Amino acid sequence: MTGTGGEEMGAQAARSRALAVLRVRSRALAVALLPAAVAVVLLVGGATGRLPGTGWDAARWAVSVLAVLVLLAAAAVALVVARARPAATPTVTIAEESAPDLYRMVRDLADRLDVPAPSAIALTPDCDSWLEDRTHPAHGPPPAPRRADPAVPGGHARPRGAAAPVLVIGSPFLWWMRVGELRAVLAPVVAGTGPSAHPDIAAARRFIRGLDAAVAVASADRRNPLSRAACAGLARVCRLLLRGCRVHAAQMERGVASAAAERAQAVDYGLRIAAQEQVGLAYAGWDRLLTRVALPAWRMGRWPSRLDVGVVAALTELSRRDRLAEGFASRLGERPACDLLEEPGAIDEAVSLLTARLFHGGPETGPDWSPVDWDEYPEEVVDRTWRTDAARLHRVLDTLGVRRAAEENTAPGTEGPTLARVLDHLTVPTDGPGAAPGMASADGPGTLPGATPAVGPGAPPHTAPTDDPGTLPGTASTDGPIDPSRTAPAPQATPHPPTDGDTAAPGETPTHPEDDDDLGGTTTRGAALAAGLSAQLAREEAAAQRAGAGTAAPATPAATAGAAGPDAALWDDGALPLLPLQPPRSGREILTAHITAMVCCAAMDTAGATPGLDWLDGPSLLFDGARAADLAPSVLSLVETGDPGPLRHWMTELGIRPEKPVRLV
Repeated sequence: MTGTGGEEMGAQAARSRALAVLRVRSRALAVALLPAAVAVVLLVGGATGRLPGTGWDAARWAVSVLAVLVLLAAAAVALVVARARPAATPTVTIAEESAPDLYRMVRDLADRLDVPAPSAIALTPDCDSWLEDRTHPAHGPPPAPRRADPAVPGGHARPRGAAAPVLVIGSPFLWWMRVGELRAVLAPVVAGTGPSAHPDIAAARRFIRGLDAAVAVASADRRNPLSRAACAGLARVCRLLLRGCRVHAAQMERGVASAAAERAQAVDYGLRIAAQEQVGLAYAGWDRLLTRVALPAWRMGRWPSRLDVGVVAALTELSRRDRLAEGFASRLGERPACDLLEEPGAIDEAVSLLTARLFHGGPETGPDWSPVDWDEYPEEVVDRTWRTDAARLHRVLDTLGVRRAAEENTAPGTEGPTLARVLDHLTVPTDGPGAAPGMASADGPGTLPGATPAVGPGAPPHTAPTDDPGTLPGTASTDGPIDPSRTAPAPQATPHPPTDGDTAAPGETPTHPEDDDDLGGTTTRGAALAAGLSAQLAREEAAAQRAGAGTAAPATPAATAGAAGPDAALWDDGALPLLPLQPPRSGREILTAHITAMVCCAAMDTAGATPGLDWLDGPSLLFDGARAADLAPSVLSLVETGDPGPLRHWMTELGIRPEKPVRLV
């Protein structure tokens, strides 16, 4: 539906809501000026002799002082609101020289929609697209206005000095979508520049963004009591104004979106319906790629430099596996949207680095932070990850005082870490000669030799994102996104030096690992081992953070070559990661991952298996080029019940020798 004069009803509603937001600002200004107005009346009355007497004199002084204080406070709030830096999305700005075809397509789209063209284009590691105002001075100088901007048909010329918003595009869209699909998806977004150019809507948005930025400034930690008191007052005033604007601002944005959608119906409407399916598919593939493939590399200090290429491979694999997605593979013969870029590889590398920093918190450069290609992923990430986890597992077993399996009968030259040691330790012992070697009888909880884990304040929680149990090598593929709700926080446990039996160290309270809800589904020995692994991981991460602080390293090749890079001026990298992918791994999940890694190391060293990469499930164990199956249930049986039978049977079928030493990192 359109209003009078061809104007969309949504634009009219948005404009009326913008005026309501500005009225809130005007009322706040009136309240700040009210004491000053009363003081002026009293002073004029005293000067003209109409308000004589001691009482009026006292009132004049009191109201004048109050007016000065209120004006100073209002000026301080207004200054903070005007100068506070609004939040901006971390992006990689695409210069027009790097993507002339993309800019040309967006400008043609704006001309067809009869709206101003966006001032710039930026990419973000997300499956969404939107317009973002970056006219604040803290965001850097605005792009130079194009000569054709004021001549856009329909009377949408911007005021002098104003800049159109920046078009932010999700990078997976450029690599997965075809050119026509991308144009159809971007049409409603670009159409939003029309309502955004209206002065009332732009002013209302600036006011709301300023209030939000002022609240963020007031929320910063400060040690000075006077500063804390001033910031508390500032935050209270800004939150009060935001509450007054909340409903009007939401309705204004709905009106803008409605007007943009109505205007975009005339451009590629039929294709847009089909392209929306690709949006959901791209989101699913991007989520799987980050949580299953990228996370293991980030934990090893390597960041995949071609994530957008990887999402295409992941979605192609999904199309091959899922019969519902068979039709999507036929689109691959059409021109991809990434062909609109002059150097898609350099831009993909910049977006991949930004993705790693946002979701994992890695540095921009560093000696222990380097890119990795997909061809090198199995050896550089999968193999190293498994052997590092296996080495950590044996170090914790050494800390717990667990003897090596059958070490009395070990032949010279064959000493080394073995899978049998892990299996014997986690096997639930039975009374009699069948008890596991190297273990005392479990007369009660917490009687493991050489260790009594206790919760201590010095052990920070493990902050690495969780691994879903279904992602273990050899599990069947699932094609849905990971559900973070199935995970639990990691235990803050640190094993203290060995004590006798259950006796706690002086000043400590005896605790048992199985008391944690996180480890309720494991055996006593598994809980103790999981607590030790969690504490060891926390110590390693803390040491890595201390070592990486202030360490300089050569820039990446893309940076030295002058390629596109993240817009560091738009966001503060001191709070990385800004968007952690998943909650911390639980102790049970950490234990399962380490046992799986040890099994995979034994398979590679004794049975000829090789590490591999599955685009949907991440690290995989390959036998003769095929993924090994049914490993996850066998490992879970050992972790949860202490029964090694299913795992031993699985290894016997594949020819894996648990008693043979394995190579560790």
